[in-house]
Amino acid sequence: MQHIVITGGNKGIGLALVKQYLAKGDQVSVICRQPSPELADLDVTLYSGAELSESQKIKGVAAKFAENSIDVLINNAGIFCNETLDNFNDETILKQFQVNSIAPLLLSQQLLGALKDGGKIAMITSRMGSIADNDSGNYYGYRMAKAALNAGSVSLANDLAPRKISVGIYHPGYVQTEMVGFGGDISPDEAARRLTGLISELSPANSGKFYHSNGSELPW
Repeated sequence: MQHIVITGGNKGIGLALVKQYLAKGDQVSVICRQPSPELADLDVTLYSGAELSESQKIKGVAAKFAENSIDVLINNAGIFCNETLDNFNDETILKQFQVNSIAPLLLSQQLLGALKDGGKIAMITSRMGSIADNDSGNYYGYRMAKAALNAGSVSLANDLAPRKISVGIYHPGYVQTEMVGFGGDISPDEAARRLTGLISELSPANSGKFYHSNGSELPW
C-alpha cells in the first residue's frame, strides 16, 4: 500500500485520481480548498482550507505530514483563465502563476522531508505550456504559468535525482471538466486511468520529461 497525496482532489481529474488510487487499496490524502460532497463520502484523509495562492497556507498544510510518509505527491490543482490582447488582465495572469506554477513547486519543496527516497512527484500541467506547440495564441496567463511549471519541474527532477525522487510532467488530455465547460474529448476517469499508468512507470530514467497522458512525449 502506498500513501498518495493529491491536491485539488475534490472534483474533476483530481477526484477521479482519488477514486482510482482508493480502488487499488492505497492510502490517499487530499489537499483542497473545500471538499465536495462526493469527496467527503470517500475514505481519505482530508486537508481542507488549503488556499494554494497563499504561501503560508501551503507551508501550514505541508507541516502536518510526518517525515518519510509520502510515496507519491500529485500536484493536480490549478485554475484557468483566458486573457486575450483585447481582454488583458494582469491580475488573473499573476493569480495563475501563483496557483499553477509557484504553488506546486512550493508544496513539493515543503514536503521534501515527508517524501520517501525513491518517491515520486507528478505535475499535472498542460500542453498549452509548450512553446513549440502554440499555434493559436491567446491564453496568456495559463500558457505562461504552465510553461513556468514545466521549467521548474525539470529543475526539480535534476535536484532530486540524488534521492532517486522522480518527477513526472503530464498533460492529462482535453478532459471533460468544469475548467473547460465540460467540452473535452475524454472523461476524467479515462484521464486518471492514463495518468496513474504513467505515474506507475515513472522512474529516474524518465524523470523530468514532458508527456501527454496517451504516452507520447511532448515538445517544450
